[in-house]
Amino acid sequence: MLSAVPVPSSDACVRSLAQTGVNTIVISEDPTAKTFCSKYCDEAVLTPDPTTDIAGYADALLSLARRDDVRTIVPLREEDAFVLAKRRDAFADHVATPWPTLETLERVTDRVRLREAAEAAGVPVPRTVPIGDVGTVDSRAIVKSRYNLVADEFVDTESPGETSREQTIEHLEPGESPDVAELRAAFGHEPIVQEFIPIKEEYMFAGLYDRGEPVATFQHEQIRGASYTGGGGVYRESVFVPELEEAARRLLEELDWHGLACIEYMRHPETGEFYLAEINPRMWTSLAANVRMGADFPRYYWQLATDRTDEIEAGYERGVGSHYLKGELNYLLSHFRDESSLVDRPNPLRSIREIVESCYRQPQFDVYSRDDPVPFVQDGLRELDERVPIDRSLAEYGLRLGRSEPPVDWREAGEQRRPTTRPR
Repeated sequence: MLSAVPVPSSDACVRSLAQTGVNTIVISEDPTAKTFCSKYCDEAVLTPDPTTDIAGYADALLSLARRDDVRTIVPLREEDAFVLAKRRDAFADHVATPWPTLETLERVTDRVRLREAAEAAGVPVPRTVPIGDVGTVDSRAIVKSRYNLVADEFVDTESPGETSREQTIEHLEPGESPDVAELRAAFGHEPIVQEFIPIKEEYMFAGLYDRGEPVATFQHEQIRGASYTGGGGVYRESVFVPELEEAARRLLEELDWHGLACIEYMRHPETGEFYLAEINPRMWTSLAANVRMGADFPRYYWQLATDRTDEIEAGYERGVGSHYLKGELNYLLSHFRDESSLVDRPNPLRSIREIVESCYRQPQFDVYSRDDPVPFVQDGLRELDERVPIDRSLAEYGLRLGRSEPPVDWREAGEQRRPTTRPR
């Protein structure tokens, strides 16, 4: 079972698991989710929205987990990781639980505690302090949410039952004094001030761990992000850097990690050291690219969940690139709509040339698949729905194109029984 997300990772999961012979239940609060349209989505189930009803969402997942044909749950978003960790004992009565405990999750969700864990592991990390501890900054810095996921488990001021992922980032120049009261009100909690590390090279380390021991790891360099100021990768190339591997493994050993970990790093342009940015305890946006590069983490996850780690043949091809086309468009648009006092705006024509050249050299794409094209079509229709005012949702037509029957409510799906694995 896995959640449908707007990025390509859920499409990659169902495609990979189908090749492994596994039936999938895909859940979402959105009846037109693009992964519902994949020919590899065996069941499409509607659940409460975790951003407005996290308890109802948890109840839906637990109800589905009680089915005797459900073997495990794949976390694809922060809300999944939070619910699975918070109710880990309840889920453990029904399914395999290859994910961290709530205590471990809290250490990585809280960026102040993550800094402490990194320092204990001897891993470089930007100076990170609560905004109340800052007066006038003496070097370039950024203000951002203290928490990767804001939930009432972590923040008293958050509305009970609601969650949010605050992506706002404020840039500070040397000599500036942040307006503490205004920023607390804007973020809804005590945000952090973090040392600014110049972004010259960005990397991702992905790992799957079994109670502190790595069973599969992967690295890529992020060539372009969703914005020229930063953000998730939209074009990446697979690499292997021993120093990055060592830094990531030291951190995960300190955390006694279990399950999936996506760690973002920035390489300092002067020292060459890898500075930790954050950890995501879930499948990552670039998963589809990694599978194309040979690192089949959905398959590895299934093998770990079914006690077959000895069958995991981890490895990947270096120097392979993959594009997230919608993300590349957002990168170009950021040249005109985003502002930063810390990052120089690129030349748009040069950026267009770089995108065209990389697409020619590396014609691999995250969402599009000739074998399973409807999720790509649905992604485009959903984008049009947001931009073009029309009477009927185009995404509804796309859903019918990809599914012979509409998604069912989780209460109804909880009563169904389907085979766990596909006939071979």
